[in-house]
Amino acid sequence: MKRNWKYKKIGDVCLVERGGSPRPIESFITDDSNGINWIKIGDADESMYITKTAQKIKPEGMKKSRYVQPGDFLLSNSMSFGRPYILKIDGCIHDGWLVLRDENHLFDKRFLYYYLSSKSTYNKFRMMAVGGVVNNLNSEMVRKVDVPIPDIEEQQQIADLLDKINAIIDSRKLQMVYLDDLIKARFVEMFGDGYPEDALVNLCNIIDYRGKTPEKVESGLPFITAKNVKMHQMNMEPREYISKETYDKVMVRGFPKEGDVVFTTEAPLGNVCRIPHFDTEFYIGQRIVTLQTEKLIPAYLEYALSTEEFKQKYMGKSSGSTVTGIRVRLLEQLTIPVPPIDLQKQFADFVTQINKSKVVVQKALDEAQLLFDSLMQKYFG
Repeated sequence: MKRNWKYKKIGDVCLVERGGSPRPIESFITDDSNGINWIKIGDADESMYITKTAQKIKPEGMKKSRYVQPGDFLLSNSMSFGRPYILKIDGCIHDGWLVLRDENHLFDKRFLYYYLSSKSTYNKFRMMAVGGVVNNLNSEMVRKVDVPIPDIEEQQQIADLLDKINAIIDSRKLQMVYLDDLIKARFVEMFGDGYPEDALVNLCNIIDYRGKTPEKVESGLPFITAKNVKMHQMNMEPREYISKETYDKVMVRGFPKEGDVVFTTEAPLGNVCRIPHFDTEFYIGQRIVTLQTEKLIPAYLEYALSTEEFKQKYMGKSSGSTVTGIRVRLLEQLTIPVPPIDLQKQFADFVTQINKSKVVVQKALDEAQLLFDSLMQKYFG
């Protein structure tokens, strides 16, 4: 705690109440323009504000719910619990929300938002949360959490600074999206006219890494799981490792290498990227296949597997109830266009140039995020 800040329990300075749902909710949903905004978790996004809802409920449903107003805070109390939002609309909330109301106007709304969204506050909520598979918060737990109350001018200064850095982060993220969209647009421009198609089994060597999950160690050879495979990017967080001895025993189906295309076959289904450079050998885990090819340019293959047209093909052949996935023998039979190799090379050169720009933008994004995280730690750690 910062010594020059006053701290009080949230329950002493804010009204904390739980939402409620009129039941059966289907009977209260309405398309009438006079309906009341029905605020659900799905109406929130990455912004700090909730500005609209997908559904409304009949006015009589208010009696069995919790009415909230612009300026109130919503705090998710289950699933992604502890995530705060500032309301810019009025409406009713179900019992998956808690509402915090700053009735005495002690806070700059943004300052309280940043405090509630800090890692230290989340950890406090996490330690309090109860439940088995799903952790839950309740209003009494939240009331017991300490909250700082610096002078309103200092709150505004801190919020202004964090807002500025957040704006830079958002700008960098938008640049990354723009660059990704540029590649997709180029792909359609070059290959959208239609070329003869062939099955993946005829174009690639597809290696399936099914088998028992190997024992993990604190350090060793990188262990790549489906969690690490994002769309057109391999993110090595969380980092997991296996030993060299284990690697030699389990790598019996084939050896992946830099530049191979990886495709997640379930949880999540359909993420695709190329394997980056590793200084050591590495292990590919379950729910991933690698596609090695000498008949296609890997950059072309990567983006061909990420098109909406290809997605429609495997979604029609996917299986599973809770987890949607595709068997390798079905994946092998799916087809992709096979354009001339010189066009594939042109596209690969374009991807290389765009990826250089992405590296620069990503570095700026990482620096801005690091600064933001350090300031959050300074003020609320």
